[in-house]
Amino acid sequence: MDHFLHLLSSGLARGAVFAVFALALVLIWRAARIVNFAQGAMAAATTYVAFAVTTATGSYWLGLGAAVLGGAALGFAVERGVMRHVAGRSPLNSVIVALGVVMVLQAVLGIAFGNDYKPMAVPFSMEPLWVAGTPLLSPYDLYVLGAVAVLLVAFGLLFTRTSVGLRMRAAAFAPETSRLLGVPVSRMLTLGWALSAAVGALAAVLVIPTELGLNPHATDTLFVYAFTVAIVGGLDSPVGAALGGLAVGVLLSMVTGYLGSTLAPIAVLALLVVVLIARPSGIFSARQVRQA
Repeated sequence: MDHFLHLLSSGLARGAVFAVFALALVLIWRAARIVNFAQGAMAAATTYVAFAVTTATGSYWLGLGAAVLGGAALGFAVERGVMRHVAGRSPLNSVIVALGVVMVLQAVLGIAFGNDYKPMAVPFSMEPLWVAGTPLLSPYDLYVLGAVAVLLVAFGLLFTRTSVGLRMRAAAFAPETSRLLGVPVSRMLTLGWALSAAVGALAAVLVIPTELGLNPHATDTLFVYAFTVAIVGGLDSPVGAALGGLAVGVLLSMVTGYLGSTLAPIAVLALLVVVLIARPSGIFSARQVRQA
């Protein structure tokens, strides 16, 4: 039972990061109907910003802030620089351009910083806290869960309680009608990309210190798991991204703990196949579309 509780708690902490990264994919999909395959590389680039600032100043928090701001700036640049010029044409064009962005970013990062793994500091201990003789969450896990909870509440308020959020939703689901009503659809799209990249940067900064370290390809696996989460939860559904992230995180933790780490990716693939067969649009997608 102790082992089960430890795996459950660690799975929830890891799943929270998957949920945040999946939310970044959902934001882009809701804004532009594009799966941003460059999300992982963009997050890796902004994590290098955090690494450089933290190394120069010694402050984790300055590095985190720089990564989030850098993510927003990179999202703005990618949308205005390349994605805007292929929007509205074949969906394949956006995929090809996104893959091109991945190749450019990873090549530039490799040239600038090298391909070795660079350890990143964390502000809290990663040693688990013991409760009634059972190792549960570490202080860093609690920090991650708190940060993700604050982020999800903030986005919930943004999209339901503010005029900017409502205009973003309107621009995503009815762009022509929104233009007739005076909504600046183009600006809303750019804002969606900036927010998405900032959220992806936050997720990468939270998870990379718990893995091998920072590398130009450090977010490749994170992107794969987050993409699975977005598909399972529904690309239209922020709620689905949150719940799907927690489910995938717990699944990975349980399979790794009881069956071995080599079977964990197979378990996630099996979950993806089952959902695609039973509900191709995602578990939560239909209800969210009706609410939009």
